[in-house]
Amino acid sequence: MSRKWIALAALAVFVLSLGLAGCGGEKKDAPAAKKVLKVGSDTAFAPFEFQDEKTKEYVGFDVDLMKAVGKQMGYEVQIQSMGFDGLIPALEAGQIDAVISAMTITEERGKKVNFSKPYYKSGISVMVRSDNNTIKGIKDLEGKKIAVQIGTTGADEAKKIKDAKIREFNTAPEAFLELKAGGVDAVVNDLPVNEYYITQAGGKDAKIVGQPLNSEDYGIATAKKNKELADKIDKALDELKKNGEYEKIYVKWFGKKP
Repeated sequence: MSRKWIALAALAVFVLSLGLAGCGGEKKDAPAAKKVLKVGSDTAFAPFEFQDEKTKEYVGFDVDLMKAVGKQMGYEVQIQSMGFDGLIPALEAGQIDAVISAMTITEERGKKVNFSKPYYKSGISVMVRSDNNTIKGIKDLEGKKIAVQIGTTGADEAKKIKDAKIREFNTAPEAFLELKAGGVDAVVNDLPVNEYYITQAGGKDAKIVGQPLNSEDYGIATAKKNKELADKIDKALDELKKNGEYEKIYVKWFGKKP
């Protein structure tokens, strides 16, 4: 064999060894694929889920809790904003994996989705303008104009009121603005959401009257066919309550222990 062929053969071996080393290095250094949990939420329901005006990120009690649940399970949580009435259909269609959106656990919804263990106890309340002294509770709403958010239990309760004129809005802030503008006499919505509006945005414009109409439990929803994910979420919630993370998140958003 001539020196020329020996040199070419040596070069070929060298190049091949570099290629194999490169392949081995890529395989070794390649990061593990992250498991992603797509979570739907109506992000206009402070303090549970809303968009921060400065950062434009989704924040709130539900957002923090879901991220903590995902971390406990080893998932990266991606919040997808959508209208409340479209959450369950999106879940059924497989567009999202779960829903956290201050969603009350009801028998009717339970026919379509799996609910986690309750993670928050709420109730329905009546909010009126601060200068309204005639409406003192639910009984005074007969024949009145009431703003509600479409698809909510607050809307369901308002529709039971005799001769009430119901106006449905896509988001809670839209209902609040209609009250402030004098287009309706009251807003019927979840108590903590009404309270947060008064504290953070409504100020002296509105007040809550009467006692909460009922007691409601919020749950994280998953598709009926995905029982495995529902069980993992329940286990994660239990762990967060044991290790104190749940209480930490609760105090951050509500200023008191659960």
